Amino acid sequence: MLTLPSVTGLAVITVMLVTTCLMSLVMVLCWHQSVFLAIGFILFFGSIEALYFSASLIKFLEGAWVPIVLAFTFMVVMYVWHYGTIKKYEFDVQNKVSINWLLSLGPSLGIVRVRGIGLIHTELVSGIPAIFSHFVTNLPAFHQVLVFLCIKSVPVPYVQPEERFLVGRIGPKEYRLYRCIVRYGYHDVHKDDMEFEKDLVCSIAEFIRSGRSEPNGGAEELEKEDEKMTVVGTSSSFNEGIKMCEDDEDPSEIAGTSELREIQSPMGPRKRVRFVLPESPKINMEAREELQDLMEAREAGMAFILGHSYVRAKRGSSLIKKLVINFGYDFLRRNCRGPSYALNVPHASTLEVGMIYHV
Repeated sequence: MLTLPSVTGLAVITVMLVTTCLMSLVMVLCWHQSVFLAIGFILFFGSIEALYFSASLIKFLEGAWVPIVLAFTFMVVMYVWHYGTIKKYEFDVQNKVSINWLLSLGPSLGIVRVRGIGLIHTELVSGIPAIFSHFVTNLPAFHQVLVFLCIKSVPVPYVQPEERFLVGRIGPKEYRLYRCIVRYGYHDVHKDDMEFEKDLVCSIAEFIRSGRSEPNGGAEELEKEDEKMTVVGTSSSFNEGIKMCEDDEDPSEIAGTSELREIQSPMGPRKRVRFVLPESPKINMEAREELQDLMEAREAGMAFILGHSYVRAKRGSSLIKKLVINFGYDFLRRNCRGPSYALNVPHASTLEVGMIYHV
């Protein structure tokens, strides 16, 4: 018959013993205390807890084995999920599209560029994901402006609005390819899709207006340029930057002054989009054309492209790896909740691209 003390006693004292051991590491690594002080701490408190631990082992067969089995089960589940996630990420890193392949396609990328903005969600903070080449190979058409969007959670409570977005360029300017890393703290509240889209477009427009120099070298310099990101922030954090107004919004109300210049799109099939510039924008003709294309793409709409990967063990893998990847990780992936940003993506504008990962 199982009794409560026999079931919980061993679990509680094990937690206390592990906590004491970890506390000694915190004293040395985080608090920078003496090693002898940490040893004395673990000997004093550890010896007391070791007595209780040995006493609890007597009750192991009487029911204390239950928390041990539960802990082992959860440990196996977490290990399977972690192993599968690491293998999936390694596949993404190893199969990134090279910049040489991108340059060989030309400014049109060898495909039909349709109007609109395509947001490609990816876990990579550098390089072009394999899902992009997979899509282009099977359906040679994409949007006139492409944004590789990466949403990351950082180990801080809040991220300041002026540090929210990191924006960079992929390839030459005429390719209209951008990378945007959005950072959220663990206490930050994710905005709704409409406000997020507006902040995203404004951050890219402000990046274009800032006039970063384009590398004149070959693929190696372009790869180095791709690694450079500019902190832009949200539209609300701009003091003297670009503002965007849509439909019937008054530019003077958004910008706070009526002495501002506007870049207006001549085409407005769905909505009217305007970028309001400061009084002295100091913007060249190339950047103005790039902003023009961005406005026209925004007017046409925005599509969210999500990668839907199926992870399978490659040929020649061991039986254990096949069981872990093909059954364990696949079961967890199908029954676990997806990333939080996927819940806020409008379903009418979502396109999922499936791809098999052989890890």
